[in-house]
Amino acid sequence: MESLPLESLTAALKWRYATKAFDASRTIPAETWAALEESLVLTPSSFGLQPWKFLVITDPALKARLRPHCWGQSQVTDCSHLVVLCAKQEMDAAYIDKFIALTAATRGAPVEALQGYRDMIAGSVLDGGAIGAVLPEWAARQAYIALGQFMLSAALIGIDACPMEGFIHDALNDELGLPAKGLKAAVLCPAGYRSPDDKYANAPKVRWDSSEVIEHL
Repeated sequence: MESLPLESLTAALKWRYATKAFDASRTIPAETWAALEESLVLTPSSFGLQPWKFLVITDPALKARLRPHCWGQSQVTDCSHLVVLCAKQEMDAAYIDKFIALTAATRGAPVEALQGYRDMIAGSVLDGGAIGAVLPEWAARQAYIALGQFMLSAALIGIDACPMEGFIHDALNDELGLPAKGLKAAVLCPAGYRSPDDKYANAPKVRWDSSEVIEHL
């Protein structure tokens, strides 16, 4: 794989912004969206456990029902695709065993050879472990890794996005039936194409100087 030119990366990062107004008449092509979904699937996670589910909403009626739970923000209804990044609220031994079986099958290794790895994960993630004690919060932080990967991937291929924490969690979770699935929404990310009327599209970015936020040791 050839390296991405450095200027391409920085240009994409300078081009992207938290889109305030989407062009509701434009839809992300299926092939482009498939690549963005793959960026979600390929997101790294602690232990590789992937404690999440990503809901992709394109149905206008459902987006309209969700908008009141999102402080009435227009991005929810005007975007092409609305991604709800959900975090698992619990994890049991069966889930870990399923992951170990997948790892063994993918890498051509016997399940027995992964027993030590399986026990290490279980000791940390199940009840009594350091992660198990705070699993919903841990899973939500993992979902934010996926958000970052998704947003960068979108910027690199010219798709606009807007991370959104501004929503009424219980109401949105109930609207989507998430509690019954053992999930809660961690963050939303509408994606699509910026409206030509969005005044924020060309606003200069306000960032601390690198000397304020980066320290070399």
